[in-house]
Amino acid sequence: MSVWKEFTLSLFIDPLILLAILAGTVVLAEWLVKHTPCKHLGTALMVILIAAMLANLNVIPAASNASPLYDDIFGYLAPLAIFFLLLEVKLRDVKRAGVPMLLVFLLGAVGTTLGVIVASSLVDSENAFGPRHYALNGMFAGTYIGGSINFNALALSYDVTKEGELYAGAVVVDNIFTMIWMLVTLAIPQIFGRTTAGKPTPISELDALAEKDEATVAPWDLAVLMALGCGVLAISFALTQWLGDHGIALPMILILTTIALVLAQLPWFEHLRGGRVLGLFGVYLFLAVIGAFAEFSALANIGQLGVNLVIFVCVIVAVHGVVIFGVGRLLKMDYELIAIASQANIGGQTTAIALCRTFSRPELFLPAILVGSLGNGLGTYVGFLVAEFSR
Repeated sequence: MSVWKEFTLSLFIDPLILLAILAGTVVLAEWLVKHTPCKHLGTALMVILIAAMLANLNVIPAASNASPLYDDIFGYLAPLAIFFLLLEVKLRDVKRAGVPMLLVFLLGAVGTTLGVIVASSLVDSENAFGPRHYALNGMFAGTYIGGSINFNALALSYDVTKEGELYAGAVVVDNIFTMIWMLVTLAIPQIFGRTTAGKPTPISELDALAEKDEATVAPWDLAVLMALGCGVLAISFALTQWLGDHGIALPMILILTTIALVLAQLPWFEHLRGGRVLGLFGVYLFLAVIGAFAEFSALANIGQLGVNLVIFVCVIVAVHGVVIFGVGRLLKMDYELIAIASQANIGGQTTAIALCRTFSRPELFLPAILVGSLGNGLGTYVGFLVAEFSR
């Protein structure tokens, strides 16, 4: 290990320093978007790219030496960001997007499954990955339908975690392509335009409503929001545990979503300012961690296996993209809705919410969360079916 890497790793054990750097990526991304030609890329995309660059230069921890702070951001900050953003959701707006989002999400699941079949055949997965190749098929089918929970569930069930090189390589490639696909789904609606509006929509996270929050937010608003957010998050965790103890497996995010939606319908909460800004900042920090997990340098350590994994996962994601965007466009679906549904498949609920915020589509927050929760269950079943079919 180089002297520089040893120094940075020892320095960034301190979560406060790492958090300062992650926040700094948001500052830099905002500055670049406002003062350079990067304004056409948007803050979300720039945050991911900057964090990925820092991680691959060993300035901040990457996936192989991840900081506990990353787990805290995934476990606490991301759900809080979702809560704050859901406070602006009105159920009367959701019904317009619910069914289309479900249809496109299921279309994406079909695309992922087809992608695994094509990729497995193309790389000859049995020779490329060894006796547990079938488990790898199931892991990627599961994770690109419903998220990393399914990835790890199948890896544990088929003992892939005992194949250190294969499992580590799969995790690295999964993280890299999750970031790449986030960039793709951010870019496609900008390039091809917003189908429903008939003209391109620039990626602008700080829309007029968020700017209004910035101008009018008061300490009282922030205090109420933080008290609500932390309290509801604690209640959601406690209820999830209590229901689990009584044999009812209900994802925490669904409990959090339900409470947030009930509060959002009350007129009093419409007067709170700052929720969008807090939620957006939380999403940006989450995206910075997504970027940090894209550890390209780790691929060099696994040689030909890494090359095979890259080809394998690239084909899966490519087929998913062709199916969901190709068929979705033939059905005259909104590019932004397709992108969000695709992220609910590939990246999970939080990345889908990040796109909703980026595209200024609050009416899609709830559908994105619901199909993401559906994916957690559906991905597990499909993953095991694909694995057993591939034996």
